[in-house]
Amino acid sequence: METLVERCAGLDVHKDTVVACVRITSGSQVQTHAATFGTTTVELLGLRDWLTGYAVTLVAMESTGVYWKPVYYALEDAVACWLLNARHLRNVPGRKTDMADAAWIAQLVANGLVQPSFVPPKPIRELRSLTRYRKAQIEERTREAQRLDKVLQDAGIKLSSVASDILGVSGRAMLTALVSGTKDPEVMADLAKGALRKKIPALQQALTGRFSDHHALIVGEILAKIDYLEEIIARLSVEIDKVIDPFAPERDLITTTPGINTRTAEGILAEIGADMTVFGTAERLASWAGRCPGQHESAGKSRSGAMRKGNKWLRTYLHDAATAAIKVKGSYLAALYARVKGRRGHAKAIVAVEHSILVSIFYMLERREPYQDLGADYFIRRNNPQRRARRLINELTQLGYTVTAEPVPA
Repeated sequence: METLVERCAGLDVHKDTVVACVRITSGSQVQTHAATFGTTTVELLGLRDWLTGYAVTLVAMESTGVYWKPVYYALEDAVACWLLNARHLRNVPGRKTDMADAAWIAQLVANGLVQPSFVPPKPIRELRSLTRYRKAQIEERTREAQRLDKVLQDAGIKLSSVASDILGVSGRAMLTALVSGTKDPEVMADLAKGALRKKIPALQQALTGRFSDHHALIVGEILAKIDYLEEIIARLSVEIDKVIDPFAPERDLITTTPGINTRTAEGILAEIGADMTVFGTAERLASWAGRCPGQHESAGKSRSGAMRKGNKWLRTYLHDAATAAIKVKGSYLAALYARVKGRRGHAKAIVAVEHSILVSIFYMLERREPYQDLGADYFIRRNNPQRRARRLINELTQLGYTVTAEPVPA
């Protein structure tokens, strides 16, 4: 088998140890050198010196949880590093040791049998850490709001049946009154603001329950935690604004897509980066993200291929964007959703919209152009309108109708 990398190394990474195997190919001769290192920063610097001592040009390691990160970051400035998908590294059955795994990784890299996974540059990695943590806190806030409603239901308080947002200004005022010991439904209902004042009679009934002291304790703690989470989210958003400043033009381009707000654009940018040359084509980006069908062909027959899981964070952002985009009337994405939903159902239609959004983002970042909507009538315009009109007239004629069609004046 042809050798593509003459001096490379494979790393089998664990929490406390890294087993390294250097593979040096000279003609038909192959030399291997192996050693085991710790994972502290001092020991990883020793690993870096050991690799550079053999003039290694490429180091590859398996993606194992988060343990690969300190190893990758310690080596990336001294030698080219590849992060490999564990599914691409399956060895033949037999004896399995850490040293054998490291040697196998080195052999695959030397013969060009694997491709590296996408690891964003340091600025994008910092942005990704912040956006992911903010997303986790937003999800935690949502869970606390759900717990709050469960406690209120347990106490017979049906506030969520009347007010669409129990954590709005009116809802918070009523909940605060409940926690402080107010029992009179009329007093609490009178705290409603704005349009909710039209529902005061319904609020009085909804706020009549058996809200006891232990309910007040739990609700008070939940409200305090929600306030704390909102403070965290606000501080993270301020820091994200600072970190994303060099990528503000790319973020603004992404926000021109229907259904994508600033927060979603920041999350998408943190996951795929601003440089689309690392993916090459929009198809490869969609495949990496797991937003396109898999491929399964055998004996000349193509069978249904399941989608890969892809990046779960990017999948979440794209789902949020697609869910909002299909509600934009008169847009191409809404028309795409309606077209696919009729044949394949809601779930597959949403994935189709996610795929379209991701492909659009690729070309927007590659060409530095804003989103250009094709329009809701794109699927009608893309084919010959006269031919479509004749087909529809023929169908009506076969159903027994007499049809007279005239073009609408321009």
